[in-house]
Amino acid sequence: MRSKQLIGIATLIAMLLVGCNRQRGNFHLATTSNTTTNSSAPPPPNPAPGVSYADVVTKVAPAVVTIHSSMRVRQPQQFPFMDDPFFRRFFGERTQQMPPAEQTRQALGSGVIVSQDGYIVTNHHVIDGAEQISVDLNDGRSLDAKVIGSDAPSDLAVLKINANNLPTLTVGDSDRVRIGDVVLAIGNPLGVGQTVTMGIISAKGRQTGLSNGSFEDFLQTDAPINQGNSGGALVNTNSELIGINSQILSPSGGSIGLGFAIPSNMARTVMEQLINNGKVRRGQLGIVVLKIPSEEAAKLGITQGPGVVVYQVQSGSAADRAGLRQGDVITALNGTAVTDPNPFRNMIAGIAPGTEVTLTVKRGGSEQQVRATLGEFTPQAVRPE
Repeated sequence: MRSKQLIGIATLIAMLLVGCNRQRGNFHLATTSNTTTNSSAPPPPNPAPGVSYADVVTKVAPAVVTIHSSMRVRQPQQFPFMDDPFFRRFFGERTQQMPPAEQTRQALGSGVIVSQDGYIVTNHHVIDGAEQISVDLNDGRSLDAKVIGSDAPSDLAVLKINANNLPTLTVGDSDRVRIGDVVLAIGNPLGVGQTVTMGIISAKGRQTGLSNGSFEDFLQTDAPINQGNSGGALVNTNSELIGINSQILSPSGGSIGLGFAIPSNMARTVMEQLINNGKVRRGQLGIVVLKIPSEEAAKLGITQGPGVVVYQVQSGSAADRAGLRQGDVITALNGTAVTDPNPFRNMIAGIAPGTEVTLTVKRGGSEQQVRATLGEFTPQAVRPE
């Protein structure tokens, strides 16, 4: 009797195992084939469609171009002492060096068409020092370009090609961008061809300090950006240009999700001045301000904000003429609250030289209004690397 019971239990277990295998096999087959279904039965409902940005890419991609620039680089003399007559007495005329060879350095970047008649915005560092620039359009044409103006402090430049009826990108309002918004980065990374990557806005108002003396107010994104993306477009899901891709932070040189784009509002202001005047003019107060709280501010006896504390006043500057002093706390500019040194510096730079501004200043426990007429910012010469 016991042996029969054992045989029955074993048979039941085997049947259960076969049933499980069949169910798993049927489930797998149902996802790959419908040959076992009744052809007369209505088809199953389609799953919810996935999110796609194909329509956005179709609209904006034709306005993003590839930029090639080249410049001549002279090779240094390896033995400059050979030009000294003292050494030539020993080595003879046969040791005279040949003229140093010149090589051509090629640079690759991206750009954005902003007008139908051929104005293109890109990064300053893409075309800095270039003697020849060409632009590859999305329709397969390659056209020569000339520099209308270039601005190192913002790392922006405007080019012009001889063409009409070009596709353009609508410049959006970067101030309305929110952290968490989905964005697409479009450019030509490493010369592989136009590429689209997706991410979100990770932060706003970033300052990397990688540019010497620049005005930085970056949008940070984790959309992959690599070499060659510089000058390309950062767009939102409304097909609007909200940034010009400019920098990455990476120990390896490749994307690790720390990309930075120049906000479109800054790009628009710089672009308009370059097109109209060939250069950018910026206001300047002539002060160095510190964040509150900070160790340096605490040394001046300032431990609480809001505002920024004046650390240094340049002699003869607009701030000096207005009577600003070390230790003053600036809390507002023309009625707009001031809480951080970098945005404050950018706000001043965005005002035309010669304009009178009103500063709200706390000094010795009392608040006062100080009027200052802005001077003009003069970029410092950047030492070539």
